[in-house]
Amino acid sequence: MTFFILDSSAVLRYIDDEAGADRMGEIFIDCVQGQSEMRISALQWGEIAGKLRKRLGLIQATRALDSLIPQELQIIPATGERAIRASALRLERKIPYVDGFALDLAMDSVDHILVTADYDFKAVSDLARIEFLPVK
Repeated sequence: MTFFILDSSAVLRYIDDEAGADRMGEIFIDCVQGQSEMRISALQWGEIAGKLRKRLGLIQATRALDSLIPQELQIIPATGERAIRASALRLERKIPYVDGFALDLAMDSVDHILVTADYDFKAVSDLARIEFLPVK
């Protein structure tokens, strides 16, 4: 089974109906139908929530997340071990710390595909399967 690891940029593209929103919709449908699974790091989830709260306020942001994102999305906690690996990725590969959590999740298995609109991940595409959404 395929596991889609979602970066915050991909989810925000979907919410904002920007380039790649259709692809994200396909991924959501596949997951709801049980053909694949999707996961997101708690750090990326918090990043999305923070950006939406800043734009919409707390109540509207909560509603947006509840109504737009399928319940099948699994939010993966940030463990101490993941934090250490994410910090190593940050230091060794010069990616943002939060992105290190998404990449670490993608590196868990060859069945994991990181979905992102953040082209900074090109620098680490040798470490995991990465699907890049179209440029805006």
